[in-house]
Amino acid sequence: MDVLDRAETYLQLHGRLIDRLRFEALFRDGSRERALDVLRCHQNPDGGFGHALEPDLRGAGSQPEPVEVAFWILDELAAFDSPMVPAACDYLAGVTAADGGVPFVLPSVRDTLRAPWWQTDDDPPGNLIPTASIAGLLHKHGITHPWLATATDFCWSRIAAVQETSPYEARAIVTFLNLVPERDRAEAEFARLREAILATVALDPDTPGEVHFPLDFAPEPLRLPLFTQDVLDAHLDAFMDPRFDDDKWGLNWLIWTPVVEHEWGGYLAVQRLKTLRAYGRLP
Repeated sequence: MDVLDRAETYLQLHGRLIDRLRFEALFRDGSRERALDVLRCHQNPDGGFGHALEPDLRGAGSQPEPVEVAFWILDELAAFDSPMVPAACDYLAGVTAADGGVPFVLPSVRDTLRAPWWQTDDDPPGNLIPTASIAGLLHKHGITHPWLATATDFCWSRIAAVQETSPYEARAIVTFLNLVPERDRAEAEFARLREAILATVALDPDTPGEVHFPLDFAPEPLRLPLFTQDVLDAHLDAFMDPRFDDDKWGLNWLIWTPVVEHEWGGYLAVQRLKTLRAYGRLP
């Protein structure tokens, strides 16, 4: 059984409807509109997304991070012309902090069930997570919305202050710098931060524990390359390895409630197939 068939079996046994339909749309000539229909069910009247679209945020209400998850799905389905996008930007504008970025998480999360790391102060500032990734995706698709200019200024300002970084912040920075249209500025910041970003990456595919691997930063070939081809090949080989045909699909972070194991597992299964295709390992 090849990796596509193994992923399909896993998704049929364990995956969420949205991840099953993403798989069908991307790898089995299924309907993209059906996947978008499910995504719309996660969008709230305020334009934000909730309802466990980000599996570790179990609440129905909107939070900034699920907007990033939704935008990655819209990106893969070539659906950034969807009305879901301007509605989400309106939502982001409404929850943006005074510094121009959206917070990592809003205080309203305290009223919901969520993973223990989703904590916040009463008046949280903007954060590169998820502001930088969201802004990068909007730039990639040429979206014009008043929120984007403010968020872009915030990202440049915060990135300029970064000396050391964390894996999730580094991934957001890489996304922004790869997609923002100001290329000279992006290349200069990338050169300055390259070693700090690499310090957050586990290059050995057998590294145990909650670590971040090269393909987490480069799920497709980057405009600003971080890794040599031999490093990428080793991790692509690992994605094809049967050890990822287990019940977690490589999930290596805390499972704080049983349902998220397979919700993340299905999401990751599709993500990894997309990565294998982006590097020419799948048709």
